Amino acid sequence: MRELIRTNDPVLVSAVGALLDGAGIGHMVLDRNMSVLDGSLGVLPCRLVVDEEDIGAAQRLLRDAGLGHELRPDTA
Repeated sequence: MRELIRTNDPVLVSAVGALLDGAGIGHMVLDRNMSVLDGSLGVLPCRLVVDEEDIGAAQRLLRDAGLGHELRPDTA
């Protein structure tokens, strides 16, 4: 699994997840419930990961959707 994005924005996580679902690219959201540990302040970011073989297609999808700036630097 490779990290595609890391963000505190739940709307972005949902939007990227919907894009990936629509393209048939499997993904997982990690650390979604970590806000319980930080007092629900939302300071701990979620990580959205995809399979290694899908990283290129996922990156292209986000760039085409105008979200290329959200890609992790090590995957961009």
